[in-house]
Amino acid sequence: MDPDEYFDRTRMILVAGKGGVGKTVLSACLARLAARTGRSTLLVEIDGRSAFGPLFGVENIGYDEVRLAAANGGSGEIRGRTITPDVALVEWLDDHGLKRVSKRLVKTGAVDVISTATPGIKDLLVLGKIKQLVHESDVDVVIVDAPAAGHAMSFLRAPAMLAKMAKTGPIHAQATAVLEMLGDASQCEVMLVTLPEETPVNELIDTAFQLEDDVGIQLAPVVVNGLYPIIEGLDVDLTKLAEQGTIKTNLGKQKMDELTAAGDFRQKRTDLQSSQAARLAQMLPLEQLTLPYIFDADIGLAQIDQLADALAAGIAQLTLEAT
Repeated sequence: MDPDEYFDRTRMILVAGKGGVGKTVLSACLARLAARTGRSTLLVEIDGRSAFGPLFGVENIGYDEVRLAAANGGSGEIRGRTITPDVALVEWLDDHGLKRVSKRLVKTGAVDVISTATPGIKDLLVLGKIKQLVHESDVDVVIVDAPAAGHAMSFLRAPAMLAKMAKTGPIHAQATAVLEMLGDASQCEVMLVTLPEETPVNELIDTAFQLEDDVGIQLAPVVVNGLYPIIEGLDVDLTKLAEQGTIKTNLGKQKMDELTAAGDFRQKRTDLQSSQAARLAQMLPLEQLTLPYIFDADIGLAQIDQLADALAAGIAQLTLEAT
């Protein structure tokens, strides 16, 4: 499957995973890859961190859309925006003929009180805005940097809960519409990302089954991020080879011990990532995409494009039947 086929499958990709596993970077990679196919893309973050800005060299990303990367040749434009529950609530009230009420709420500072009074209402408001973007935006693909895995479940469960609580009225209608979007694979799928470590893998597996069982949402191939490249010969005993005369070195014992320790660490790391990736494949019947570990201190467009290359290579190995 090539990237063009992949991005034909759905209008929106929700990227989720445990905090710190690379959700934001993966979201940016997906946007860059979608843009390479000529698609215009909207990157959405919902926690107000403005994390996309540094990746694209943009100072600030707010509620209104900003251009992150211009269309260039055959590449599509990438835009970004943040969705916050408070602004989404005001916009929702305005859209439902309650503009005076929304202005009064803003002036009195009561917006936060209302948005927290009903469990799940904040999440529904954000998802409702995302649904509007999916249906009405002029972009081809919407990519959402979802909350960390723990919050992701309550975030995606909110519409079903509120649809049951509010049997009629605008909240019920909003919740029902969002549920339809989440359950339609042509409109939405979730891409889970993890590091090749025990705890993140465990959390990804648990989240995947909950999403399928409780939300009924389509799951994309999972992404295993931060893989060290395999280096052959790390298990060689350098000190022993030097003593046997197999290799010649003027390094002292301390340096040789340090090299051996570094090799042992790297070997253990690669053994760990291999075993965790294998365990993930055994416990979760989804194809895997892998991204290499980036050793650079800062992540910018050059690194994002490097990861997008790796993502494209992985997508090329996917099968239509499996996804």
